[in-house]
Parts: sequence; structure tokens; C-alpha cells
Amino acid sequence: MWRRSLTTFSGNGGATGALRHKKWDAVVIGGGHNGLISAAYLARAGLSVAVLERRHLIGGAAVTEELIPGFKFSRCSYLLSLLRPQIIRELELKRHGLKLLKPMASSFSPSLDGRYMLLGQSDGQDHSEISKFSKRDADAYFRYEAHLQKFSKVLDFVLDSPTPEILHEGASTVDLLRHKLQRSKFWVQCLGHTLSLGKKGMVDLMELLLSPTSKVLDKWFESNLLKGTLAGDAIIGSMMNINTPGSGYVLLHHVTGETDVDRNIWSHVEGGMGAVSLAICKAAKEAGVHIETDTEVLKVTVEDSGRANGVLLADGTEVHSSVVLSNATPYKTFMELVPQDFLPVEFLCAIKHSDYSSGTTKINVAVDKLPQFHCLKTNHAEVGPQHTATVHIGFESMENIISACQDACNGIPSQRPVMEMTIPSSLDNTISPPGKHVISLFTQYTPYKPSNGSWDNAAYRESFAQRCFNLIEEYAPGFCSSVIGYDMLTPPDLEREIGLTGGNIFHGAMGLDSLFLMRPIKGWSNHKTPIQDLYLCGSGSHPGGGVMGAPGRNAACVVLQEFKNRYQ
Repeated sequence: MWRRSLTTFSGNGGATGALRHKKWDAVVIGGGHNGLISAAYLARAGLSVAVLERRHLIGGAAVTEELIPGFKFSRCSYLLSLLRPQIIRELELKRHGLKLLKPMASSFSPSLDGRYMLLGQSDGQDHSEISKFSKRDADAYFRYEAHLQKFSKVLDFVLDSPTPEILHEGASTVDLLRHKLQRSKFWVQCLGHTLSLGKKGMVDLMELLLSPTSKVLDKWFESNLLKGTLAGDAIIGSMMNINTPGSGYVLLHHVTGETDVDRNIWSHVEGGMGAVSLAICKAAKEAGVHIETDTEVLKVTVEDSGRANGVLLADGTEVHSSVVLSNATPYKTFMELVPQDFLPVEFLCAIKHSDYSSGTTKINVAVDKLPQFHCLKTNHAEVGPQHTATVHIGFESMENIISACQDACNGIPSQRPVMEMTIPSSLDNTISPPGKHVISLFTQYTPYKPSNGSWDNAAYRESFAQRCFNLIEEYAPGFCSSVIGYDMLTPPDLEREIGLTGGNIFHGAMGLDSLFLMRPIKGWSNHKTPIQDLYLCGSGSHPGGGVMGAPGRNAACVVLQEFKNRYQ
């Protein structure tokens, strides 16, 4: 396939002399956004850092690729909101080219009965839109938003802090005392944030964390379309059913983002999501980070004492370093890159049996015109607020989501998939030819190994893509005939091409049993591993997935503290 990558850095398929002929303070495996962020912070602190990326371009799942001439796709991730504001500020990402494009509206939910709900233009407009379905819901909606936002300070603190993990055997008395002080400081601050909620607020938070999404939304609203729209936030990237206890947490996870201090605004990025990685990459290179693409790591090298001392590349080159940070998934890191005889049996068992399932297939589409939704009863070629919003296809009720999920649990792709459609070219004229557009379809649910076919079969793949296009056609007649071409990434494709185990975009499930002190597994939540001087810095570590950057920043803080302790 003809392609041009938009965030490629030097790489010749073999290690350069710069890698071979020095010992680095830190080597980072994987040039995804978290790996680049870790590298940038380490280099800014004075460490020598090399980033090694297997693919021909940096960015991991935050990449822009031109797979059809003239059309530049954000192949995996597609909107930006979760990236921690202090990372944008501290790494000066806007100076390095990051440009966020706010939508004219946040959410557009068309209905097959001819009605629709367009949210995010103004409070007054939101009230009017929801009132078309329920006056009660219109009044409750703003209380619901405020209800979620009141937990943001607690969540922000947890996201931006390394976990207060226990120390393992072998720590010195000084290390034990220092660690006890750090843990105490964390818990005191955490308690302060929690107590500030008051007794009712604390109970409300526990209810949200432990409840099914369906229960949370049924408590607040009566409109099927509104509940279906809001429930979409709880299923992104997972195989989780909205009736699953604890799924309500993901509602909170997806409303904690912001764009330029405006909460819960999901923005497009000029140049596609690869522009995010490119801005981080520029900040890293300015700090002195050395970045190699087309450079695959085969193994983490470990001394007999159990200490990591570098990596072995696929071409046979050994790269030496004081510490190694892995931006790969926990499964890839410990089941494939690390010699397993250095790892405890129970640790390996927990990593192996963690949940890496995914129900996500990403389809990027080139079209020759904007979709026209029949519920709006307009046929203008110009961009409207609905085109800049996240369009919810098939989310007409929570029952639709449950049915789509049940199909996948039965081993088959959803008969009527639920899809988030975004049209980045509605705001960004740099990613498609004039008059034509790029459309992103984040579809669910698709099992990794379907029982009625194989993703390796071209006809089977085509049938699912056409199923998605036909469903959009029901809402926007003429869509199918507008399709010029498309790129599709099923769970096995996401695993093979991007390195996402099981196709899971978060490097592992985001259930309550896989967060905070239990991410990636209990006892190893603070980015450290059983291999001394090997750290996790990707989304499989605390606090989890999304283009957030917090795992990379937190991991760098842990590594820098270790260097400080070591050389004091």
C-alpha cells in the first residue's frame, strides 16, 4: 500500500554509532507518547537518553499516516482531552507546534425516528436540545455534569502522583525511611482532597466507582437517547458491558480532560494525532534525547545479579544503559522482552492472565463529501456544528450498546455496531484535499478471534466495514457512495502493527481491579519491576490509558528520584 508517514525520524534499520559507542543513562523502549514524555523529562534533568522505536515513525497509537494519497489519518487515537495540562505547559508543547482545534459542538446524536440531540454549543442550547426529549433530563443534566466535575481534584491528584507502593525486600534503612515519608505525604494529601468532598461527596464517589454505568445513568435520566449518548463514554476501548459493576468509573475517566482549562472538551489536533507526538518529540530532542526509528528491541539484557543493563536489538547490537524504561505493554515487556528466569512465578502468572481483551476496530475513511444527516433536513455542503462534534451512531439507547456487546461476547462482531464518528477535516484543512474529508470511525464491538470467520480473510473484513458503512447510511443517506477508500485496524491489527497486546488501546483493561495500586498488578504499581533498573512507563502502568501522558511523566519522576538517591 502506498503510504507516507508524517512523524518519521532517522532510522536505517540498523543501530547507529551513537547507540553502540556509549553507555546511556536511560534507554526507552518504544516511541509512543508516554515513552517520549519520559525521555523528555529525564533529558531535561540532565540524563543521556535514547528512545528506540520499532516502527518507521514515532508516536505509537498517536500517529498520523497518509495511507490514501492526500488523506492523512489519525490511525488509532483520534481526539485530545486527557493530556495532562502540566505536560503541555512544562514541555512547552504549543511552542513545539501543538495546535488544538475546539469543536463547534461536543456531541451529535442522530436518531432514526428523525430527531437528534446536539450538545456543547452553550448551556442554553443544551437545555433546549435535551428538553426535546425530556424537560426533567434537561434540568438534571447540569447537575449531573457538576456531580462528576466535583471529583476532578481528587482524580487529578491521583493521576499526577506515583502510587504509594510498598517497598520490596532488600531496601536499606535510609530508603525505607525516605519511602515511608513519601507514602505518608501521599496519603495525607489524598485524605485532604477526599475530605474536602464532605461525607455525602465521599459516598457519591464510592457509588460512582462501584456502580454499573447503566445504574448511574438510570438514576439521573429518563431519555433513552441521552442515556445512550452518555453511556458511550464508559465503553470506549473495552469489552466491558455497561451493566458491569465498576464501569461507572470510566464515565469519570472520560470527563476529566480539558482543552485550555475548559473541562470535558475533546479537541481535534491540527495535523492529526501524530502532531501531538511530533510536538513531544521536538521537546525531547531539544532536551538532547536521541531517537531511533526502525530499531526493534529483541531483549532487555539483565546481569546475573538481576539488574537491567541495556537492550539487545534485533540486528544483534547491544545498547548499554544504567536504566531501561519500557513503553511496551506489560505482557510484551515481561512475556517477550525480559528473560523470564529472573521473574517470580506469581508475577509472571499475574501478568499473563491480566485482561488485555479489546472490542475495538478503528476504521479511517476517505470521502468525497461531508455526510448529510437526514434528521437535520438540510443538504448544505458547508461544515456545520454537527460535523465538528463527536457523532454517536447507534447509541439510541443503552439497550443498543448492551446488544452490541452481547454479540461480541457470543463470539461475533456486533450485528449493529456502536460507533463514534469524528470528522477532523471539518476543522483541519491540512489533512485532506479541498472539498474532500477524513472520517474516523471508532467501532465496537469486535472480538479478537471471531467464531464465525477470521480477520485474516479479506471478504470477512470487508463485510464488517460495509456493515458499519450501511449503518451510517441509515442516518446519512449517500454515505456509502461517498467512500473513496478506507483503512481498518481490527484487534489483531492493533496488536501486530501498533504493538497493543490483544488490541487493547489502554495496554490492559481499565476496570477497578486493574487501577491504582493494582496496575499493572498488585505490588508493582509504582513503575518499578522485579528486575532492578527496569521500569514501566506506558499505559499499562499507573494511572492507565488514553493520550494522557501521566504514566510517562510519573515514571520519569520515579526514575529521577532513584538517580538522586543513588548518587547522593
